[in-house]
Amino acid sequence: MPDISLIRNFCIIAHVDHGKTTLSDRLLEQTQTVELRQMKNQLLDAMDLEREKGITIKSHPVSMQYLAKDGKTYLLNLIDTPGHVDFSYEVSRSLASCEGACLLIDASQGVEAQTVANATLAMQQNLEIIPVINKVDLPSAQPDHAKKQVEDVLAIPADDAVLASGKSGIGITEILEAVVTRVPPPRWSDYPAARALIFDSKFDTYKGVISYVRVFSGTFKAGDTISLMATGAKSQIKEVGIFSPKMKQADVLEPGMVGYIVTNIRDVSEVKIGDTMTHANGPAKDPVPGFKEVRPMVFSGIYPLDTTDYEKLKAGIAKLAINDAALTYVAESSVALGFGFRCGFLGLLHMEIIQERLRREYDLDILSTYPSVIYKVYSNGGKLTYVDNPTLMPDAAEIERMEEPTIRAHIHIPGTSIGDMLTLIQEKRGICDHIDTIDEQRVMLSCVLPLNEILVDFNDRMKSITRGYGSMDYELGDYVESKLVKLDILVNGEAVDAFSSIVHETKAESNGRKLCERLKDLLPRQLFKVAIQAAVGGKIIARETLGSVGKDVLAKCYGGDITRKRKLLDKQKEGKKRMKQIGKVSIPQDAFIKILKNEG
Repeated sequence: MPDISLIRNFCIIAHVDHGKTTLSDRLLEQTQTVELRQMKNQLLDAMDLEREKGITIKSHPVSMQYLAKDGKTYLLNLIDTPGHVDFSYEVSRSLASCEGACLLIDASQGVEAQTVANATLAMQQNLEIIPVINKVDLPSAQPDHAKKQVEDVLAIPADDAVLASGKSGIGITEILEAVVTRVPPPRWSDYPAARALIFDSKFDTYKGVISYVRVFSGTFKAGDTISLMATGAKSQIKEVGIFSPKMKQADVLEPGMVGYIVTNIRDVSEVKIGDTMTHANGPAKDPVPGFKEVRPMVFSGIYPLDTTDYEKLKAGIAKLAINDAALTYVAESSVALGFGFRCGFLGLLHMEIIQERLRREYDLDILSTYPSVIYKVYSNGGKLTYVDNPTLMPDAAEIERMEEPTIRAHIHIPGTSIGDMLTLIQEKRGICDHIDTIDEQRVMLSCVLPLNEILVDFNDRMKSITRGYGSMDYELGDYVESKLVKLDILVNGEAVDAFSSIVHETKAESNGRKLCERLKDLLPRQLFKVAIQAAVGGKIIARETLGSVGKDVLAKCYGGDITRKRKLLDKQKEGKKRMKQIGKVSIPQDAFIKILKNEG
């Protein structure tokens, strides 16, 4: 095993699509960790979905041997991190496993929202930051401009920034040398008890839960009994090893090393990301700092399009939850949609990824309801209820006040888009605190927005306003009091629970009107007129009438007196009135699908 002074643990952090994964590929090639015949693009992105969307969803560690210019062979542990804001907790745990970070900046795009967020996370962990200006071979590259932004926005000296290109392999040796010379050797190795930080975990059908760990102090080997400090779970180690980049069994994991530990634990929820692993006899007193529980923020109902697929959906969600401890789910049923699950996600991208994986990996046709967040509802007796589903909301007469979660957003946009962006923020009930100028072209808006307002179309509209140049990063804010109401849609006097939503009272009428108009176009006509209404409490705030299908009762009546025709028409009128009282309107499945998928 290598001398601890020859180990370097580092990660690559960047905004989405600034070239982290491509750069990782070049580092693997340069250090000959992977033979050229096994090399493929985006090697560390294992999922098809990661390759397709060009994003990293799960972090992937890899150990590399590098012969430096000083003649010594170093063990470099690279921990690849997700770049999207939904996975910022995973990023923070990956950073806690390192002593240094390569901060990657696209030479043509410059500093963006998540560049700032990830750099701030790295500074909080006291990491050595190496600025790397990537994609310098592009015709639109402005490396000097990017360097200036690094100094102005991030306050990091950019004189020693490395100029590189992951695609063409420029500057790869310089990056490796910078890691060796500037990143300090592993910290906290002299702590008296054994400690390892779990920065990721996955479930394997044959081995059970596999924990990805960074060992800070002590050693871990097969046969040791370990204890998890946050959950208190105890287990015996069955196997330890390193990543190169596939799993490779080892005899022992020593201080400073990054590897995996297989235990007897079968439930991934017992192994929490950020937890500290220690020996059961002679445990550590203090865990590695920074652990917190990950809680879902966005909730949505997932239903199978074909009700016979319910068991298949149940099995699919259960398997995904085994690999992803952040996904929560409970069974629920809806009058309109049948049996399904109420699922909790970290954010919108997380929700999209899970739904896409259910469709692909388990071959399921699914329908998801309108996403919602957790509201705090205070009843008259001072009782607090957490509501994530409109159908669970107490009666309006019992509610004293409601609070909704907010986010603090940092939005990077071109200066020419400020007016339109401020209008969008205002429309979404947001408040812009201040505007910082990054350089002559770009500005950063700091604003507070209600979380439920950014759930559906905020990102798309921001991208269209800024012609694709806008980027956003956000963190959760506080709960604030808000005038929220439950909007119900009634068809022929009966509430349809699948269309219920919790909205701000100023938006209830416009949302209700839009839904009624869409339903009027989508619902099939009945033999009687059908009222489609939007209601808040007992008050109807919007209405559309679906015309009836006419039956020509006068067809058989030729000639004769007008009274004969009148008699037939009155009889029909009576029949329609009676039918309206007892008539049931069944809403076809495709109407739900079109409304919930925002088509029409």
